[in-house]
Amino acid sequence: MKKTFSELAYKDEDKFVFGSSLYPVKCGFEVEIGNGLVIPEVNYTLPTMEISEQTFTKVMDEFHTMVDEILKRCIILQAPAVVLEFEHVYDLTVNPVWGQSITEDTKKLMHRYYESDGLKSALRVTVADIRGKNHPPLMRHGNELAQMLDSFQLCAKSGADIVSVESTGGKEVADKCIVECDIKGILFSVGVLGSLDMEFLWDKIVEISKRNNVVPGGDTDCAHSNTAMRLAYMKYIPYTFAALVRAIGAARSLVAFERGAIGPNKDCGYEGPILKAITGMPISMEGKSSACAHATHMGNVASAVCDLWSNESVQHTRLLGGFAPEIFSEILLYDCRLMNQAIEDNYALMLRDLMVASDIKTSPEALVIAPSSAIKIAQAIVNHKSYYRRALEAALTAQEIIRNAVKEGKLILPDREIKWLDKFTKKLEECPDDENEFVEQMCKKYQGLFIPEEYGLKT
Repeated sequence: MKKTFSELAYKDEDKFVFGSSLYPVKCGFEVEIGNGLVIPEVNYTLPTMEISEQTFTKVMDEFHTMVDEILKRCIILQAPAVVLEFEHVYDLTVNPVWGQSITEDTKKLMHRYYESDGLKSALRVTVADIRGKNHPPLMRHGNELAQMLDSFQLCAKSGADIVSVESTGGKEVADKCIVECDIKGILFSVGVLGSLDMEFLWDKIVEISKRNNVVPGGDTDCAHSNTAMRLAYMKYIPYTFAALVRAIGAARSLVAFERGAIGPNKDCGYEGPILKAITGMPISMEGKSSACAHATHMGNVASAVCDLWSNESVQHTRLLGGFAPEIFSEILLYDCRLMNQAIEDNYALMLRDLMVASDIKTSPEALVIAPSSAIKIAQAIVNHKSYYRRALEAALTAQEIIRNAVKEGKLILPDREIKWLDKFTKKLEECPDDENEFVEQMCKKYQGLFIPEEYGLKT
């Protein structure tokens, strides 16, 4: 059943802070997310190795060892709770029984340490979106979709407490648009196609979750917004473009909550603060402690309103202090200790504002996910019902926030970034009021890159 968010859950910035959500989530072994504590979410992955029938025993052993090391480190450091994220690599979703086996073994370990040491824990399983195998991809039909849904079902049945996905709807168009800095194309590929795909996919994920009594967590705009973020960091595209893509991505990622997800969203969804402002549901975020996976300009501000704090993904590699996943567990735990102490001593808002201020002076990407900006963009989204219109208004609001910050001296941008922003704004303002007209234009422009029927569009 579709939810409608016509008002914001958070309108008062002073109540919008890490560790606290209006609708906490209980799951796993006594874990409560968003109920007064920031909890580490540890994301771990295999070292470079072959995954096949011949090597699967070794794959299982690697995952077993990683989980055992992480949980032992959490016990030694007296973690109040921990969430583990088992994020599928491609092969583990293509072979759903493999993902199921690892899920089952992981949950047994977690149960053992809960019984022996009282370690509170929960398991998130993120199924891979493997539908991009075909070109153009089949989004609503085909063997890949069936494998994904089987994987959700088997993992939910075998121990997952939370299920998530990094869905890729619209990516076949968005990749071209990002490289070409085509903001209208992003509005279409992410705001329209991405939202339509989320609607289709999340109806199925929520149905599976209800059937197996697990939490439908949420999605992430990693496929689009994080691609733009990374290219901007490498100076291939403007930072202002990446910031606008993030705002559009927030309108898209909201669809998971509208179709029944209850949080926490996926950790690499930097648009999480905008979603939390709308829904009041808990979010997972990553920042400085995810540098093992990628670089960003949002290392501190990302934690401003988080409920889970994640490291993204780190390989099982030997370092001086132990293996990388257990070491990053320790890093996350200390991050969370600081935030939780600030909550206990009534300094949470002070710490939040310091983390925000440290990032937003030089980064429009950081600026648009800061609490005050998130609330403004969230309001622009809920003011409209159509996927097209709310994505457009999110982008227009984001560019206005960036401009005002530059005028007030709160954001320092080189002239070339302002010139690019002027171009993007002009393109957005040229967009027609009529959604059907816009979609028709875009379908013609990107004909051949995608299959309209796979998004429920008529040709």
